[in-house]
Amino acid sequence: MTVFAKRLKQARVRGKITQENLGIKAGIDEASSSARINQYEKGKHTPDFETAERLAKVLDVPVEFFYCRSEAMATLVLMFNSLDAPDKQRALGAIRAMTAVPTDFQ
Repeated sequence: MTVFAKRLKQARVRGKITQENLGIKAGIDEASSSARINQYEKGKHTPDFETAERLAKVLDVPVEFFYCRSEAMATLVLMFNSLDAPDKQRALGAIRAMTAVPTDFQ
């Protein structure tokens, strides 16, 4: 199973939406929506980035979530995404204070 396949299924199950409804809401033809999402979740096919963005929007997750290899990073991406703008800036400041990431890499 690919990282994308695993994360897509996690997000879909978390969102309590069927493969068919996800596909339809993401703009995939109704006749093939369930089969296409099933193929994505099994890793047989991977959608292009624009389709991934539409899937993410329907599932209310950042598209970056689909590409996180580690559980920790996937959780961090979801948590960060749930913050409002001021809290995101505070979180980034706290992380910068704890790491040696160059300041020009923002």
